[in-house]
Amino acid sequence: MKAIRAIAFLTFKEAVRSKILYLLFCFAFGLISISWIIGQLTVGDELKIIKDLGISSIHFFGVLITIFIGIGLVFSEMERRTIYLVLSKPLRRYHFLLGKFTGLAFTLLLVLCSLVLIFYALLFLKGDPDPGLLYSFYMIYLEWLIVAAIALLFSSFSTPLLSTMLTLASFMAGHLTESLLMLKDRLSDGISDVFLTVLFYLLPNLEIFNIRAQMVHDLPVPGGFYAEATLYWLVYLCTLLMLSILIFQKKDFV
Repeated sequence: MKAIRAIAFLTFKEAVRSKILYLLFCFAFGLISISWIIGQLTVGDELKIIKDLGISSIHFFGVLITIFIGIGLVFSEMERRTIYLVLSKPLRRYHFLLGKFTGLAFTLLLVLCSLVLIFYALLFLKGDPDPGLLYSFYMIYLEWLIVAAIALLFSSFSTPLLSTMLTLASFMAGHLTESLLMLKDRLSDGISDVFLTVLFYLLPNLEIFNIRAQMVHDLPVPGGFYAEATLYWLVYLCTLLMLSILIFQKKDFV
């Protein structure tokens, strides 16, 4: 555990110095601020528009931060050849990988808290700092960690460009998994049914973490939803991390 904490701390320090992090953070801050202007210019419920745009901005730019930083977790160490020095010490490879992921998780938590504070400052000025929106940010954070684990998985055996493309594809496909079931119902071919079913369970169901509409429009959330979503997140995340560790253990750095 001491080795994991040390790697996590170093990863956190490196991540918060990343120029990409600050660039995307500024874009997110700007879009959250612009949502206030758009809300005033748009016909309809101003607060709902501000909430919808604000949450969407935090979610989208957080995903970009997760991917661009997550992809470089392992590759940056290989490029600088510091990974040879790290792995030459009495340190297991899974300690290194888990430390990297933990450091990224803390970085994302800091990013989320900062953006949420800015968002709630805007809502406070509008007179409606709705605490119920925190549930949506909790689900967003879980999704970010899934995307981070996917980025870590691909970066453990692929190049940064290909890893970025695969992670983005997984993210987009993860929000379309329900469409696979709809397509399966339309097709009568047995082979297609099996293929689409397998694909449905292999891809991350990221849409399960999307409760923006319920939070913005004050719609009820089914009982036990958060527990089920958290359990799904835990199982899928652990599976991704175990696959990353298995691949990383077999990787030859010589």
